[in-house]
Amino acid sequence: MTAGGHRIIMQDFGKLLFFVGLVLALAGLLITTAGKIPWIGRLPGDVLIQRRNITFYFPLTTSVLVSIILTLLLWLLSRK
Repeated sequence: MTAGGHRIIMQDFGKLLFFVGLVLALAGLLITTAGKIPWIGRLPGDVLIQRRNITFYFPLTTSVLVSIILTLLLWLLSRK
């Protein structure tokens, strides 16, 4: 492999690292601010079952909503 080939690989790797860092920063921001958004986790369709000794919580609707938002965001970012 030539020196130019290594340069291209390193540029691609640098872009990948930048993207992964950006995703991690956004995930950290979402995690720290999610508790301040009152409707996150309390949407219709989120399952909450409470019994005496057990609590089961599955945020189904919230998960679907976050998945749709992330899919659209990644689709927009991947367009050339």
